[in-house]
Amino acid sequence: MELILNVSFPVFGLILCGYLAARLGVLGQQSTEALNGFVYYFALPALLFVFVARAPVDRIFYWPFLAAFGGGYAITFGFSFLLFRRLYPERLAARAMRASNTVFANTGYMGIPLASTAFGDAAVLPAIMATVFVSVVMLNVTIALVELDVAREAGGTRILRDVGMSLVRNPFVVTVVLAMVFPLAGWTLPSPVEKFCDLLGSAAGPCALFALGMFVATQSLRVGLGEAGLITAIKLLVQPFVTWLLVTYVFELEPLWAVTTVLVSALPMGATCFVLAQRYDVLVNRTSSATVLSTALSVVTVTLLLAWLGPIS
Repeated sequence: MELILNVSFPVFGLILCGYLAARLGVLGQQSTEALNGFVYYFALPALLFVFVARAPVDRIFYWPFLAAFGGGYAITFGFSFLLFRRLYPERLAARAMRASNTVFANTGYMGIPLASTAFGDAAVLPAIMATVFVSVVMLNVTIALVELDVAREAGGTRILRDVGMSLVRNPFVVTVVLAMVFPLAGWTLPSPVEKFCDLLGSAAGPCALFALGMFVATQSLRVGLGEAGLITAIKLLVQPFVTWLLVTYVFELEPLWAVTTVLVSALPMGATCFVLAQRYDVLVNRTSSATVLSTALSVVTVTLLLAWLGPIS
C-alpha cells in the first residue's frame, strides 16, 4: 500500500489532473499543443542531455540492457506481426502499425518520471536509453515497413529518406547524440549549462504526465474496442513477461537496470503511435482506442508490477 501511495498515486494522479483539465475545459486544445511542444522540444531534451552527458560511457553502451530491452521488443513485435497477419489479412502497413502498437512503450512521457519516482534518479538513465532505443529503432522500423507498403513504386530511396529524416528531426535522438560527446571525450559539463539543464529538465516529469492526461482526454474508445483490447493485452502483459524472461534467464543485468528494463517494457502505448497512424492514415481510430485503453489499464498493471518488483536493495 505504501508503494502504491508513494509511486503510483503521484504519477497517475498527474495524468488524471491533465485528463480532467482537458475534459472539463479548463485548458483547451491550444493549451494541450503548447504543453506538448514544451515537453517534447525543451524539457525532455534538457533532461536527456544532462543525464547522458554526466553518465559513464559503459552505462550508455550497456549491452545487456540493450539486448534485453531490444530482445523483448523484437520477440513481441514478431509474434504480434504473425498473429495479426492471421487474424487481420490486410496490407503490410496495417499489420506493421498493429505490431508497433504492441511494443511502442510510452518511455518518454511516462517511463522517465515513473522510473525516477519508483527507483530514484539512478533509474533515469536506463529509462532515457530505452527512450532513445524506442526513437531510433522502433519508430524507424515501423516507418520503413509502412513506407514499403504505401510507396512501393517509389523504391528504396523514399524509404531511406523518410527514415533518415525521422532521426534528424527527433529531438531526443539529436540531444542524446550531442550529449554523448561529453563522456566519450572525457569532458565535464560547464556548471551554468548543467544548472540550466537541471532546472529545465525538472519540469519534464510533471509536465509530461499532465500532457499525457490531456492527450488521452481527446481520444476515443468508440472504434475497434476488441482489437484494442488484444493490442493492450500484448502491450501490458506479453511484452513485459518476455522481457522479464530475458532479464532473468538470458542476460545478466545489474538489479536496478533489470527492474527498470521490465518496468519500461510494461508501459502503455506511446502517443507517437497515434501520430504515425495519422500521418499515414492507417488504423487511426483503432490506434486511438488502443492508446486510451492501454493507458487506463496500466494504472492497474503497472501498480501491480511495481508491488511485485518491490524496492531495490
